[in-house]
Amino acid sequence: MKKAALLLVITISNFIHAQNAFEANFSDTNRPSNKSFYVTFTDDKNNIDSIPIVILKGENTGPVFTMVSGVHGYEYPPIIAAQELLQELETDKLTGTLIILPMANPSAFFGRTPFLNPTDDVNLNRTFPGSKSGSITEQIANFISNEIIAKTDVFLDIHGGDANEDLFPFACYYNNTDNPKETAMAKKLAEASGFSHVVSYSYNLKKTEPAKYAFKQAVQDGKIALSLESGKLGQVQTEAVDLIKTGVYNMLSEMNMYNSEIKSTTDFKNITEQSYLKSEYQGIFTSDFKAGDTVTEGEIIGHIKDIFGVTLTVLKAPNTGIILYKIGTPPVNKDETVICIGYRIK
Repeated sequence: MKKAALLLVITISNFIHAQNAFEANFSDTNRPSNKSFYVTFTDDKNNIDSIPIVILKGENTGPVFTMVSGVHGYEYPPIIAAQELLQELETDKLTGTLIILPMANPSAFFGRTPFLNPTDDVNLNRTFPGSKSGSITEQIANFISNEIIAKTDVFLDIHGGDANEDLFPFACYYNNTDNPKETAMAKKLAEASGFSHVVSYSYNLKKTEPAKYAFKQAVQDGKIALSLESGKLGQVQTEAVDLIKTGVYNMLSEMNMYNSEIKSTTDFKNITEQSYLKSEYQGIFTSDFKAGDTVTEGEIIGHIKDIFGVTLTVLKAPNTGIILYKIGTPPVNKDETVICIGYRIK
């Protein structure tokens, strides 16, 4: 057998082993139970990565709720929130099943790498549905798509502001009119989360198109799916961690899956449209605004300068709304999103 063919066989064999490890733990009928384990992936360049998975089962059967943190390894509050939830959640208060991936991209986390997995320089949240015979990141995406999402009723993808991102916390979902029942439930859970702002994204993805994003893959597969965004600038803010945990508890309570006393007391606002300002240049970004600030259409909200300090462009708000996230550090590259503004706020 040729070397390339042998490596392909080994890669697929490793994927099947990981698949079987998850399947065995998920299918175990013992209840209540709390199981922690790893699934390991190896690509044809002999890169290895193992992702941790926890499966919690309550005494009684019920919905399968999946939460994923650390798709981007530099987004720390979601990862820390998952660690704390794993220590707090009690199976005797749970109905149904929780699948928790506390760190979906360990190599990026331990490599302190924003966006990309350093083993293959691939962005996991641009890779779905992935490939079972591809690189490490493609295999992880494929495993989440075909094993985790396939067995899930509700899929929660938790993110935050990466190393260079200033972010205002919000819950979000896709307004998928092809699946009105699932979309209505995603909206309901987002509104019950306790986050002060709920963002709905337009959805026009065809079944034949790659979803790219984790929870968009779940939406494409007809699941109830949504995301939380909390934390910023590659730091751990206690309030960001607590907000995520509150959101998870409130969603589980809303679904009658977990006996929790945490309730949302926040009056939320719905944001139904977003505008994205992209840079036409590589340069240095400056702005006196921060995420969460309100801006007015036509207002100057930033500048991009060259390395000599000469202004290349002036950035003006295309809409009146709230800054959901922005670049929070000076470097900017061509075609990068510099600022996202949410508008049509109700």
